[in-house]
Amino acid sequence: MLAGVLDRDGQQRSATQTRSQALADADHLAILHAIWAAETTPVRDQAYRVQLMNTLPPGYRREPGHQAKWLWRTLRGAELAGLDPAGVLADAIAERDLAGSRDIAAVLDARIRHRLRPLIPLPLRPWSEQVPALADPARRAYVAEIAALMDARKDRIGEHAASHPSAWATAALGPVPAHPLDRLAWQKRAAAIGAWRELSGYDHPADPIGPEPVAAAPDARAAWHEALAALGPADGPDVHGMPDGRLLHLRDTYPVETAWAPQYVGDELRQVRAAAWDARLSGLRTAADARVAAQRGDHDHAAAKHKLAASYQALERTYREREAVFAQTMANRADWEAATRAQRQLAIAADAELRRRHSAQHFVPLRSAEPQPAIEAQRDELTLAPDQPPGEMDQWIKDLAAGHWTFAGQLADRRSQMIPSEDPDYGDLGPAFPTRTGSGREPILRPPKPEIPPSPRILERVMDRDADWEAAD
Repeated sequence: MLAGVLDRDGQQRSATQTRSQALADADHLAILHAIWAAETTPVRDQAYRVQLMNTLPPGYRREPGHQAKWLWRTLRGAELAGLDPAGVLADAIAERDLAGSRDIAAVLDARIRHRLRPLIPLPLRPWSEQVPALADPARRAYVAEIAALMDARKDRIGEHAASHPSAWATAALGPVPAHPLDRLAWQKRAAAIGAWRELSGYDHPADPIGPEPVAAAPDARAAWHEALAALGPADGPDVHGMPDGRLLHLRDTYPVETAWAPQYVGDELRQVRAAAWDARLSGLRTAADARVAAQRGDHDHAAAKHKLAASYQALERTYREREAVFAQTMANRADWEAATRAQRQLAIAADAELRRRHSAQHFVPLRSAEPQPAIEAQRDELTLAPDQPPGEMDQWIKDLAAGHWTFAGQLADRRSQMIPSEDPDYGDLGPAFPTRTGSGREPILRPPKPEIPPSPRILERVMDRDADWEAAD
């Protein structure tokens, strides 16, 4: 009780402020998008399942297993990039014979990911234009209402950003223009960035959009790329004023920048860390059992437990060796992301600008040239048994360790490149690939930020509810 009293610092919100905050967050994009995903994802997955069954040869049309969810995710990423899921499935099926495949969905998913690699999604359409064809009219009307609320919330985010610009908004777009048309354009771009921040929960005060989401979340990547396309001259060169030739050149730099990326092994790093921790705990428990058995005089049981504890200790050391390699690889990847972030984002922005200018022209989706992630068989090799000798480190892990020095040389060479001056007697003009940094921190003492105003629909419903309660009283 005393701790609760002392914890009060006078900054707790009043009941009126709490009610106002609740009304403003009633149509929060993260909440509405969770409802949207719950209603639309099963319908979309069922459509993919029907396309799969219609595309497969007659002898292979059996119901896919639980691992088909990864195939649906890959098809969703291809669809967001502007590809036809049915065509993607047909190409993957025609690539090789499916004879002997234990899980056809997993085989097709691996083929598609190997052929397409991570694709850059196209600009998102409004949610109101993405309402699926539901058989139940009531559910379709409900989903359409959720989509309309999400679109309205996104517009209000832009209006609020223009009325009360935050550090991230000015860092991304510069100050709010005074001219009404320019202000409207600024507001629309701020809506795309603010919608991504609210959807993802990214709340850095100065950095507008943060790092790119992984390919395992295609819808999140699509929202991030829409926010990226909205970045203006305040965050880098303005692609809106560039000629088509330069935009095409910048677009072609994307595979060059991604080709020297270290392999993503975040899942494998998490797997071996958890396994090392489990091996350590098992070793401690087994050693304790051995001590208890020795105290009781059961020396045979104590010897067996000591042997098993030594096996667990060796297993932990083996996992730690692999953890060190994976951790170094992920550290290298973080350095690569920081070194190439500006160039990759500029290439993506150039692609978006080309599509905006020439909407009737077909552009091949941007594809990353980074290495493919580990396959299922390689991840299975990371699971070791305590009753078996650990054995030698797998070759693909050795290749990761050897690739560290190659990457270090490439990174050092990139950081050393300078822009030469036209005058040979004058010094260099600066780094050829500068690392973009965000704004400084906001001051510690600052007034509270005004909250986004509640939705008119929400206020109308609250007023109707309060009127009903008063009538009941």
